[in-house]
Amino acid sequence: MMDKLVIEGSHQLEGEVCVHGAKNAVLPILAATILNGGKNVIHSCPDLKDVRASVNILKHLGCEVEMQDGTLVINSSGACGFEIPERLMHEMRSSVIFLGAIIARFGKAIAALPGGCELGPRPIDLHLSAFRQLGVDIEEEHGYIKCSCDRIVPTAIHLDFPSVGATENIMLVAALAQGTTIITNAAKEPEIEDLQKYLNSMGAKIAGAGTSVIQIEGVKKLGDVEHSVIPDRIAAATYLSCSAAAGGTIELKNVIPSHMEAFLSVAEQYGAKIYVSDERIVHVAPKKLEAVKIVRTLPYPGFPTDAQSPLMAALTLARGASIFVENIFESRYKHVYELCRMGADITVDGRTAVVRGVNELSGANVCAMDLRGGAALAVAALAANGRTVISNVYHIDRGYENFEKTLKALGAKITRQ
Repeated sequence: MMDKLVIEGSHQLEGEVCVHGAKNAVLPILAATILNGGKNVIHSCPDLKDVRASVNILKHLGCEVEMQDGTLVINSSGACGFEIPERLMHEMRSSVIFLGAIIARFGKAIAALPGGCELGPRPIDLHLSAFRQLGVDIEEEHGYIKCSCDRIVPTAIHLDFPSVGATENIMLVAALAQGTTIITNAAKEPEIEDLQKYLNSMGAKIAGAGTSVIQIEGVKKLGDVEHSVIPDRIAAATYLSCSAAAGGTIELKNVIPSHMEAFLSVAEQYGAKIYVSDERIVHVAPKKLEAVKIVRTLPYPGFPTDAQSPLMAALTLARGASIFVENIFESRYKHVYELCRMGADITVDGRTAVVRGVNELSGANVCAMDLRGGAALAVAALAANGRTVISNVYHIDRGYENFEKTLKALGAKITRQ
């Protein structure tokens, strides 16, 4: 029997949220633990379904893993496996990030095509093209990718699109190569910077993360490492969306406001008062949200695609019409039908969604179709009249630690069944 969330709406949120470590930062870091063949201590590691899936992959490869109080200790000295079976790859889409690290350490890797959220085509062609440019032979057959190489051949790689995953995979595979690899049109996300910091703490020589050009000077060996993961800017944006929809004032602790600038700019447009200090953001929701003229999802530092769904749920109650243009994933509007079941007025045409604000939403039985879409349904449910039951909650558990406990501490009427 799958878990469900039951939410009684129309309760304002008040209080503090300590934002957990970033899902999108910790997953490539977990893959990177394979590289050093030693001890990896990772603090601020969130307890998420996707993290557990990554841990299962590491254990399958022969790593020793312990987790206690938000700290993961991984010893990869005994890792000897280079094959990830279908059942483990299908637990999450970003499992492809393990390929780069396994190739770098063992010179070969075999993995099934990845699973996770169905967000339309999310081709790994950029990853495979980059591997080939680095001298890796790749065969694709029967749903498996088989990679092998005698040695990594450093080179200059231009990415046709600034893919986060491809940028990370190149960093991982090139970290131990003899020579210099340069990535142009690299992704600039904060999570890339966190991976660079982690690898350099091991002894890697990488520069340029956070810009469009990253230089990786390969080293012969990497050492033990201890690192704290950056806060999760998408979880932070989700809780701000919850506050916007339900009303009230919340304070986020353990955030990096500069990572949130695109979202905070939109929050000011919908009428919120925002107060920022070093690691805190205070969000005072307006009595009535104002429509946002246009929200375009773009690679960082643009508006993050992962924050689009929760924000859209809040803006279903805004005064006027808001327009969303999704430029990253083709199938990122699966939550729209479920929001409309709750009384939202949303029209989708290709990559564009027009959200006409309504006076109220009504509780309903809805289904989470993916991670951020599930969070969007919770945002809407917090503001809706009556009771909402969200099924397929396992999607939400992939990216949010203690989701209902966090909301309950803010005053939401939410239970898990």
